[in-house]
Amino acid sequence: MNIAILTNEYPPHVYGGAGVHVEYLTRELAGLDGGRHTVQVLCFGEQREDRGNLHVRGVVPAVQLPAQDPRHAKLFATLLQDLEMAGMLAGIDIVHCHTWYTHLGGCLTKLLQSVPLVLTTHSLEPHRPWKVEQLGTAYDVSSWVERVAYQSADGVIAVSESMSHDVHEAYGVPRDRIRVIHNGIDLQQYRPTPDPSLLQALQIEAEMPFILFVGRITRQKGIIHLVNAIKHLQRGVQVVLCAGAPDTPEIAAEMTAAVDRARAEGSHPIIWIREMLPKEQIITLYTHAAVFVCPSVYEPFGIINLEAMACETPVVASAVGGIPEVVEHGTTGLLVPPEVAGPTEVEPRHPEQFSKDLAEAVNRLLADPALRSSMARMARLRVEQQFSWTSIARQTLTFYSDVIKARTADRREIAG
Repeated sequence: MNIAILTNEYPPHVYGGAGVHVEYLTRELAGLDGGRHTVQVLCFGEQREDRGNLHVRGVVPAVQLPAQDPRHAKLFATLLQDLEMAGMLAGIDIVHCHTWYTHLGGCLTKLLQSVPLVLTTHSLEPHRPWKVEQLGTAYDVSSWVERVAYQSADGVIAVSESMSHDVHEAYGVPRDRIRVIHNGIDLQQYRPTPDPSLLQALQIEAEMPFILFVGRITRQKGIIHLVNAIKHLQRGVQVVLCAGAPDTPEIAAEMTAAVDRARAEGSHPIIWIREMLPKEQIITLYTHAAVFVCPSVYEPFGIINLEAMACETPVVASAVGGIPEVVEHGTTGLLVPPEVAGPTEVEPRHPEQFSKDLAEAVNRLLADPALRSSMARMARLRVEQQFSWTSIARQTLTFYSDVIKARTADRREIAG
């Protein structure tokens, strides 16, 4: 099979779960069946790589279009890159797109090459209304592009049962066109990897337990609620925030104010690491953390929780989206309902209570080392048993075959 993968993110330009997904999925697809399948990856950025049957090409905007609103410039660049992607592909059997950034390219390729279109649902624009802060009215265009793509797709991969439901409800995609295939984890790379020298370099006290957050500074990730929970944590615990790449200057300022307030209100050491650390260092931080916290208010899957669990770290996470399909409450971690009124809500209905509930769950684990140790073992075991990338790639390839067969059958029925 000749597979085309269209994506905004690809290493080294990865900033979210979709990029992580594409990185490992493409590697595994290329290795299936003795390398018989060709995988072409078109991504945003200056990139060119050839590893056997895996071929990566970066795409940059050919020109800079005028924009009356500066926030529209990225949208225009995205659409130009999609046009170029559609013109680069030939001789493919299927086109598979990740996130709305490449959906226009996928729709055009489907029509121009007469091949089936598959989308993986990492998130949905209607469930991320806070993106208006970042995109302005370009958000209306991204939502339109996404809607057209889902209504045009021959098959949709949802990364969780929750996302499968959301895709059907938001865009009316028939359920027989949707298949749930979870995200995965590289079990050789993500494993307990201690390195006390890194803690020293980052000024983390090795003898004091710490809770860890890793992610972007965005409404979706709920980091402000975690920062507001710090004053409710038990004494003698550090808080390590690996948090950078704010969506907007406004949320960056809000984050700074929240951290300053938390430092003033309590005695907990707060280590805020604002740059994106290399993967190897993040793995070490997972390994040393007493508890990993994922306070997201919207999370289609939550691959970050898999990473922590693979490093034998118990998780405290929001009970939203696909997270309950990853974190087993009471066994590999604790789930905290954020009481979000609906999928388009930006904040929990009771943000102060949510912060207190996060702190209570963290305190429960900190106070019970035996429970943490049991959860750590069970977390690793759950990841090993259910979230292998090789299995996920095989499921994806099978879905490609099923989509191609269904499309062929539909055409024969129409012709007959």
